[in-house]
Amino acid sequence: MMTFTKATFFFLVVGFIIYVIDIGVDFWVASKYFCQGQYSWSISILCFRGLSSLVTQIFSYEWFKNDWEGPDTGKLKWIRLVHLFQCGIFIRYWFALKYGYQAAFKQKSSTDASGTYPPNLIKKQAIDTMTDINMLKVFKTFLETTPQLFVQIYTLMECGKDNFYKYAAAMMSLCGISVSMVDYQISLRKSLPDKDKFREPSKFIYLLYKLLTISSWILSILLVTLLSVRISAILLIFLWICGFAWTLKQHTTFCKSMKMEYLYRTIVGIILIFTFFNIKGRRTKVCISIYYATHTVVTLGILFVYVFWKPSVIKEICFTIASILTIFGLVLGIIFLVVYYKYFHPTTYCKPQAHLDENDGVTELIDRVKPDRFQNFLMQ
Repeated sequence: MMTFTKATFFFLVVGFIIYVIDIGVDFWVASKYFCQGQYSWSISILCFRGLSSLVTQIFSYEWFKNDWEGPDTGKLKWIRLVHLFQCGIFIRYWFALKYGYQAAFKQKSSTDASGTYPPNLIKKQAIDTMTDINMLKVFKTFLETTPQLFVQIYTLMECGKDNFYKYAAAMMSLCGISVSMVDYQISLRKSLPDKDKFREPSKFIYLLYKLLTISSWILSILLVTLLSVRISAILLIFLWICGFAWTLKQHTTFCKSMKMEYLYRTIVGIILIFTFFNIKGRRTKVCISIYYATHTVVTLGILFVYVFWKPSVIKEICFTIASILTIFGLVLGIIFLVVYYKYFHPTTYCKPQAHLDENDGVTELIDRVKPDRFQNFLMQ
């Protein structure tokens, strides 16, 4: 049975507050770099922010247009105008808070106050809206947060200055990246009734797997960047090409138009640079094994080059710490990955539950509003 509790609504409100604060923090960090004379870093922060905002607005409006069923096209034009001003995400939060409040606090009878909508339909609308928001947050994470984190750690390692607040901020960003993926996994599974739900142990193991593997990989790329920015750029472009080619081979059908589908595949290619992303909802044992085996080989190769080349661009103590964290994160991350899929994956850890408490006709209404784009999509 679908659930949308008061706790879920509370976390939705907190997520909205964090989103607003994050916007302010981005401009504050950019202004601080600018005041310190680091104009290139300031511009890069703003560019990452602008790129992620543009992409999320495009996808948000496209989904509004695809899901629009009402005859009043004037409202859709108004929604398009709001998206042009880069504020579309606030409309989505408005609908999420509206439906979420109704589902968490007012759905106690078989129908709502107007007697029109069954309670499960309201819950479905709230969950689907949250799923859309969390999908957009995943895009934002890898188009903005991850590159900004990369810049932040690079400046710390290059300057070699100890700054507790910057290290703490970097750790918070890493946790934020992992949490955004867990949030999306949770809301996605809620929006697909045939998928087993996440339990608390599964969420924790999944979070550790993502946190450790992403951290290790970012440190590896940073070591390459310190050695040569050009080589790092070539590596990232090559990895993106591989990821993009894989999405082409998978023949994804996430979007209704081919233009949007190619944009989606481009974004997925960027995500695949940093973490594995299941784009078809199929069993991916072979793909995920190849993915992390490749990451392991590349990571060990980077550390091998540093050990025998001993470049002067990084202090020995810094390299020792970075290499220990890289190997530690990689090994533990893969261990948690294996443990998650063997013991804590929802299909293994959770017992399937029959949906016996749905009223007659409710299932038909829910299927009617279920977003087509998520039918065959699941990020494991």
